Amino acid sequence: MEKSNSEHYHIERPHSDVQGMESGDSHFYIEERLAHLSEDHRQYLLARHGTLDLDPIPDMNDADPYNWPRWRKTLNLSLVAFHAMMATFTAAAIQSAFEDISEDLGVSMQRTSYLVSLFIAVLGGAPLFWRPLCNRYGRRPIFLISLICSLVGNIGCANSSSYATMGLCRAITSFFISPAAAIGSAVVAETFFRKDRARCMGVWTLMVTLGVPAAPFIFGFVALRVGYRWIYYTLAIVNAVQFILYFFLGSESLYLRTHASSNIPSTRQSLFKFGRIDPAPLRLQDFIHPLIYASKPCVVVPAAAYAMIFLWGSVVPTIEIPQVYPEKFGLNTQQVGLQFLGIIVGSVIGEQIGGLISDRWMMMRQKRTGEPPAPEYRLWLSYIGHSMTICGIVVFAIRLRDSGKTWDITPVIGSAIGAAGNQIVTTVDITYAVDCYREDAASVGVFITFVRQMWGFIGPFWYVMSASCVLH
Repeated sequence: MEKSNSEHYHIERPHSDVQGMESGDSHFYIEERLAHLSEDHRQYLLARHGTLDLDPIPDMNDADPYNWPRWRKTLNLSLVAFHAMMATFTAAAIQSAFEDISEDLGVSMQRTSYLVSLFIAVLGGAPLFWRPLCNRYGRRPIFLISLICSLVGNIGCANSSSYATMGLCRAITSFFISPAAAIGSAVVAETFFRKDRARCMGVWTLMVTLGVPAAPFIFGFVALRVGYRWIYYTLAIVNAVQFILYFFLGSESLYLRTHASSNIPSTRQSLFKFGRIDPAPLRLQDFIHPLIYASKPCVVVPAAAYAMIFLWGSVVPTIEIPQVYPEKFGLNTQQVGLQFLGIIVGSVIGEQIGGLISDRWMMMRQKRTGEPPAPEYRLWLSYIGHSMTICGIVVFAIRLRDSGKTWDITPVIGSAIGAAGNQIVTTVDITYAVDCYREDAASVGVFITFVRQMWGFIGPFWYVMSASCVLH
């Protein structure tokens, strides 16, 4: 498969040679990468990180995000990951209340589900607009604009009196909440070293995945007790809290190594001063640049595989449950929301393989060969995810079909198995694509999000028809 120019290639040696020369090879590889560094730069890195075995090599500058203290990196990742979760969380928030919305607005259940489909479609296309702005003005100001405008959109949804108005407000909210769901991969690549990348990428991807089942799980209680419109008010309140936290605690991760002195090193300045970071002119082609990855096998293949797994392991059960369960089992909104607990548990379990074990898998390979393994080595773990998703969705569909009118937990177990597989594929495939094109991680994230969301948008228009087959 195609690689970025920065990718490191190696030739396999016989096993005995590897064991005998492992230590020397590793030392030689590190020295080769550090040969151009001054002694002051080496001492700075040793004082900052305690080692010179770093990939990539940071600048001798405290403003470089790779040199941030661990607490600052973790805090910033937490804010961005939660923001990314709010994109899918907001999309799925009304799923447990489909029946209530259908009755209130006088539309069918299927048309009500299109309020989610519309959100998904905009969520996929909007990052094409935001990426160039994030690359010129930084991540933080765009995220702040995203949150305040999403707040307004959610208030508009809460006060919508017609289906068309609510659809418009949902589209506006989706457009503005989208940046972190796509640019988050760039924040991880700009902040964490390669040895931690899958684990930290997994935090972001897990939050994106959890947003889908967590929203109906939580808002089933809200819709039953205070009405579905309070779902939107609650989302607006969360956006307001996010804005305050991100304004005072968020950090800018966009850093230009070719103009290190022009970056703002002061935490105090970065909180209250906004300006252009990259002086490069903004061109029309920048807005469609991520689409070039449709011709890059290292990105388009994992993107397509991930999109299909996401559709079946995440979108299918979360769309089918709120449409099938009320009619088939007579469940209320709160009881419908509880069915999503299996997807939540499965996603968390799957992330342990996709993130933590994935990084250890790559480190074991490096110890054997004495140099970083090719990114493709990570993909072996994705087969586990594909198998689990296929198994889980088959169990979910068959057990739901054969359960009659009596509820049982077996479809939920199937959805949990599928969700675990989905999360493994999510983290492994996205990390692989970003490793191949780390310098353009934002575009990679935008392209993968675009493919995933477009396929997720198309899906409900054809597989929703299967619900009638399940009911009979």
